[in-house]
Amino acid sequence: MKFDIPYGKEFISITIPEENLAGVVRPKEVEIGDEKNTIFQAIENPINSKGFGKFLSDAKDVLFIVNDGTRPTPTSKILDIIFDKIKDKNIKFIIATGIHRAPTEEELEFIFGKHLDYLRDRIHVHDAKKEEDMVFIGKSKNGTEMWVNKLGVEAHKIVIISSVEPHYFGGYTGGRKSFLPGIASYKTIEQNHKYAMRPEAQPLVLEGNPVNEDMEDAIKTIQDKEIFSIMTVLDRHQRIYAATAGHIYDSFHAAIEKANEVFAVKIEKKAKIVVSVAPYPMDVDLYQSQKAIENGKLALEDDGIIILVSKCRDGIGDEVFYNLLASSTDAKEVLKTIEKGYKLGYHKAARIVEASLKGEIWAVTDLNEDITKKAFMKPYLSIQEAIDSALNKKGRDAKVLFLMDGSVTVPLVQ
Repeated sequence: MKFDIPYGKEFISITIPEENLAGVVRPKEVEIGDEKNTIFQAIENPINSKGFGKFLSDAKDVLFIVNDGTRPTPTSKILDIIFDKIKDKNIKFIIATGIHRAPTEEELEFIFGKHLDYLRDRIHVHDAKKEEDMVFIGKSKNGTEMWVNKLGVEAHKIVIISSVEPHYFGGYTGGRKSFLPGIASYKTIEQNHKYAMRPEAQPLVLEGNPVNEDMEDAIKTIQDKEIFSIMTVLDRHQRIYAATAGHIYDSFHAAIEKANEVFAVKIEKKAKIVVSVAPYPMDVDLYQSQKAIENGKLALEDDGIIILVSKCRDGIGDEVFYNLLASSTDAKEVLKTIEKGYKLGYHKAARIVEASLKGEIWAVTDLNEDITKKAFMKPYLSIQEAIDSALNKKGRDAKVLFLMDGSVTVPLVQ
């Protein structure tokens, strides 16, 4: 059987005997309407909020919080709909990078589309390490010291533009996540992400999830400020399936229902070999691509093999998690180091070694082979070679499950 696997912006053809195919799991196919109309209707019919025009009418200034280029959020399509209403207002944009690097010019063009030149001098890129830009907004109930970019506190009104899909330890992306970690300080994100190693921090879980609790507590500190939220849910082709708008929490939870329709996918049983793909733009680096391993692990039999497929265009990404892996001889040493003191990024290392204890991690990337090996992964030059080798190792009757959008698809065993 022959089919194509995404790799960067290209597709790689592979073949597999039909008797070895456990399934090809993608976000569910859903019916797409007119994308512009979907956005328009959401904004014109906000949930538990005044209309967008009225929201803007008495605004002294408006801060737009938008995602960076590692997210597929169709910010430019939303701007196409609302631009005439906002272009003459006192507006600013902040790119919610969290701890990610600043966007490239190509990514800025993706985010802002044809409006980039007009808006360029109003765009601020959040830098989590720039302490002079941060203000203290209190402690969360978990004890996290919450420092966020002062632009988010000083603004008269805020518009949050984001997309909602499952997140492997935050429950879901979107909504409150634009504020923390989106425009939070490095030390705040570090404290928050430490909770990613708690068993309650899982995809599709918000209740009792300490990571999510911090995010909600941060938003609560500015609850006297008017916020208009615009959330999108994309399909597997990154087209707009649904959009919600209005109240920060209510629009987020309405979008979750739609996100589950797309990204929570039932499978009959686990497989001995799982090929999990981090597609563009989530293949930016190894740090981000780890999410595909995390979701792939949910579909893996014990003592199986996960094959990560990700271009890792910018290399490893954050170096803290990689340096911990590279300096450790085995999984126990990694976990011992984390017990002595957490650093931001260690949660990624912990999750990778936990996956390596469940089975082997192989990887097809553009990374140097030595780098891949030090990250507790076995490197392969081609997807086909990795699949053939896995079948040879696990037996010719082993089943292979393909997770085509592993960064956001959550496989649920029936």
